Amino acid sequence: MEDWAEIRRLHRSEKLSQAAIARRLSLSRNTVAKAISADAPPRYERAPSTTSGWAQVELAVRALLSQFPTMPATVLAQRVGWAGGHSWFAENVARIRPEYAPADPCDRLAHLPGEQVQCDLWFPGALVPDHAGVLRSFPVLVMVAAYSRFIAAMMIPSRVSGDLLAGMWQLIQDIGAVPRTLLWDNESGIGQRGRLADGVAGFCGVLATRLIQTRPYDPESKGLVERANGYLQTSFLPGRTFTSPQDFNAQLWAWLAGIANRRTHARTGLIPAEALATDRAAMTALPPVAPTTGTVATTRLGRDYYVSSGGNAYSVHPEVIGRMITVITSLGRVTAVCGDRLVADHQRLWGSAGLVTDPIHLAAAAGLREQFRTRPAVGAHLSVEVEVEVADLNAYDARFGTGEVA
Repeated sequence: MEDWAEIRRLHRSEKLSQAAIARRLSLSRNTVAKAISADAPPRYERAPSTTSGWAQVELAVRALLSQFPTMPATVLAQRVGWAGGHSWFAENVARIRPEYAPADPCDRLAHLPGEQVQCDLWFPGALVPDHAGVLRSFPVLVMVAAYSRFIAAMMIPSRVSGDLLAGMWQLIQDIGAVPRTLLWDNESGIGQRGRLADGVAGFCGVLATRLIQTRPYDPESKGLVERANGYLQTSFLPGRTFTSPQDFNAQLWAWLAGIANRRTHARTGLIPAEALATDRAAMTALPPVAPTTGTVATTRLGRDYYVSSGGNAYSVHPEVIGRMITVITSLGRVTAVCGDRLVADHQRLWGSAGLVTDPIHLAAAAGLREQFRTRPAVGAHLSVEVEVEVADLNAYDARFGTGEVA
């Protein structure tokens, strides 16, 4: 490379002849002539060899790729008995693989105002204490408006359908309108294998929106919310401590309102909090009636007068033992009704294996037990003076002839 550059300099700038250049640089005249006539620097190119190691295994590799187009190069090398360098083998496999496994390009999307909100769960790690003080990793529901890049997020107690729908409804109210589509991956609480979980279709019907689920292993389709998760992980989380899930949400909402949604987005050049007005104008208004969220279960109250919800036990008024009750679990409360009567109302516990007892229920249970112990015995009201008729057994002897013989 250096000789080529020097030859051209001497020939063009110094006006030396080819013979003079050859003498000065101790090169042959043919080398000098080739350098002067070449328009580009010389480059070494390895001549293809039909007897190379790759040529000996190429047909076997192609046969495997025709049946298994995505087989890794390391596995291919094992199957064909390759003993050479891995990088050279992998380079040749990469060169011919597109003939058998065409590339799957990812289009760059242009998001229209009000068109889509992308949803996902982010797990920050075991940083938040539950009701017993044990650090747990509760899920954080993250929603990103595709056009404005406005981020709405909150920590929820679990990833069951009722909690996901309740969290979505609260965040959609924060956004202030309903997008035309909600984009989710194959989260089990939303639906899998093309079938929505119970309650999801009704939720979307009330909101007049459409829920779209991405194909499995296709993170590019919801790249906006995936990047938002990474932004939360690197910019919100470091250096923070939390005393409870409520404290986590309070810090998160303050950070979103003051920093994340007030910055100028690097890609769009817009401030999300300001661009949200354009997004909202193209969305559908919030429904006049709230959709059904949370978890609803019907059961018969047992003698222990407790019901289980989310892995925790909550007391119910013991006067309805043996009767059917309906238990409603929202993000913050656990209530139970028997007909039109409210028979339990508790703050929901975060975590599991918890026990919540209302003192009123405990006192009522003690009163009922006392009544049970002091109740009259069965049949105690009957008089002991009642005469009971006694059958005359001689009638049987006379009838069947079994009496004594004189």
